[in-house]
Amino acid sequence: MGLSFALMWSSAFTSARIAVAYASPLAMLSMRFLISGLIAVIIARALGQTARLSRNQWIAVVLFGICQNTIYLGANFIAMQWIEASLAAIIASLLPLTVAAASWAFLGERLSKTGIIGLIAGAVGVFIIMGARLSGGADLFGVALCFVGVAALTLATLLVRGISSSGNVLMIVGLQMLVGSAVLLPSSLLLETFHVEWTWQLIAAFTYTTLIPGLAATLIWFLLVGRVGATRAASFHFLNPFLGVAIAALVISEALTLRDLIGVAIIMGGVFAVQTGRNRADS
Repeated sequence: MGLSFALMWSSAFTSARIAVAYASPLAMLSMRFLISGLIAVIIARALGQTARLSRNQWIAVVLFGICQNTIYLGANFIAMQWIEASLAAIIASLLPLTVAAASWAFLGERLSKTGIIGLIAGAVGVFIIMGARLSGGADLFGVALCFVGVAALTLATLLVRGISSSGNVLMIVGLQMLVGSAVLLPSSLLLETFHVEWTWQLIAAFTYTTLIPGLAATLIWFLLVGRVGATRAASFHFLNPFLGVAIAALVISEALTLRDLIGVAIIMGGVFAVQTGRNRADS
């Protein structure tokens, strides 16, 4: 489950990069969540799941839908009009580091020396990659949007706890997607001029991102967290930097430099150290 999630999640940046070349990012993302959410809700109803959630679960659904689907993915889709998919994937892969740092700073979660070293290593890896990409002309606004997205997803991860403990996991997945769609639609109307070029690349990328990273990966993530816990599940994110840049290089031929590879390796090591450090502190 962890490996399949990491592969699906990492591939989302490449499919999004292809799709935003042919359509308005926010409008397309709103449609993606509408389709994914309806599919999930229909299947959940067929399986006997209901939308009868507790007040705390509804709050979690709304917060998760806004923070992940609206802010995080919305910011990333907009950013990939100007920056490469591999760079967006690398920035997004900082999530375990930012969650660990925020938990340590604001929630009093214990972190071992290994975990602290991992946070420092992750920051070093980012600076290596950012220095190379910015000197190569990477768009500052696009990079800033990706960091805003990571901050939003970090907040969602800290606020939303116990959402996968309900037996209505697929229903919850569908509902939080519909929340994202509902918020993204007016955002699209206010912030962008609608356009679409109906090409086979757009249709293929939209279909893939809707069903695989959008629906399947999210469902696997919720089930994985419920099965092994958030800390152990988050450890699979250390695969995302490598998989993200590898898929972008293979599918859309994005260039990679030696500094990119060194930075990716350091970030992966940092994330792995943070996860093992958190496990040791918990035990």
